[in-house]
Amino acid sequence: MTGAVLTLNARSSSLKFGVFGDATSEPALLRGDLEVGDGPSDFAHALAALLQDLKTRLPGLDIAAVGHRVVHGGAGHIAPEAITPSVLAELHALTPLDPLHMPRNLAPIDELAKSRPQLLQVACFDTAFHHTMPPVAQRFGLPRAMSDLGLRRYGFHGLSYEYIAGRLAQLAPSLRRVVVAHLGAGASLCALLDGRSIATTTGFSTLDGLLMATRCGSLDPGVILHLGRQGHGFAEIEDLLYRQSGMLGVSGISGDTRVLLASEAAGAHDAIDLFTYRVALETGAMAAALGGLDGLVFSAGIGEHAASIRAAICTRLAWLGLDLDPAANAAGAACISGVGSPVGIHVIPTDEEAMIARHTRAILTGRIAA
Repeated sequence: MTGAVLTLNARSSSLKFGVFGDATSEPALLRGDLEVGDGPSDFAHALAALLQDLKTRLPGLDIAAVGHRVVHGGAGHIAPEAITPSVLAELHALTPLDPLHMPRNLAPIDELAKSRPQLLQVACFDTAFHHTMPPVAQRFGLPRAMSDLGLRRYGFHGLSYEYIAGRLAQLAPSLRRVVVAHLGAGASLCALLDGRSIATTTGFSTLDGLLMATRCGSLDPGVILHLGRQGHGFAEIEDLLYRQSGMLGVSGISGDTRVLLASEAAGAHDAIDLFTYRVALETGAMAAALGGLDGLVFSAGIGEHAASIRAAICTRLAWLGLDLDPAANAAGAACISGVGSPVGIHVIPTDEEAMIARHTRAILTGRIAA
């Protein structure tokens, strides 16, 4: 085997990876998720162990390029890029825009740049897909000088949405106005018009929009001001909003929907109810941005596997023309809308790693051809 592409997705406490033999290798030759600590050195050790393990599990493996999921590309990085020293310096300069994710994303890149400087590395940005949003969908109601400093709506989960847009073009090309619900521990919605993002629920950070496993979602900024006046420090508030809120905070039990769905506790019911309410509410906003709705797609862990949550969301959205087929939904079918439903309802598994591999392979091929 030669010329493989390795994909890396460095998350808060894990390193998700995939090995792809060529541009059409789906599923990947190998996939996995390594639990690691949250420091850059932890990711460096995990990466070294992974590379050694791959040699054992895939004899003859030749890694031609490594593609990375990079959460934030700022305003200037709007497409996948080969990582050069200057690009890497620019990415480190973006860390203040996302201090929680960027250091983890960049740690494996830094390590490979030192240990294998000749190896092609490619940055694939979660924010890039949303570059097509019109200016009005990107703007906050802040002074223009602050917008010029980068305070705007960027949007996230872009690699997932890009993959789903491609699958939709194959599976249901007649659907022009589609809301995609990426529902996992991190959750968001994206309004697709002819496969292009025109609105999304996440904004400057991954905190905005939907209720998530441990993140609060949309919140009146006055709450943060109030907490500050009450003496809560910045680090405490940050921890509250990112790690102690969401379904975990509302339920008092867990941020895992599987645990909550199995529980009879009132808090568990409240958390699921608020989650489905917020998804339905924001879907209405996305439909308004689209000027109507032709399709709704469920994806990611919750969207792909939680039939009862899909049903609850669709029930709340019946006014938009959604007619769910209960049997198809319970069976986890690819199309779960009823016959004659004005809005097509689909379940499409996402594959961010395949998207990263595709972009990386394209840059690798272009470099070889040149």
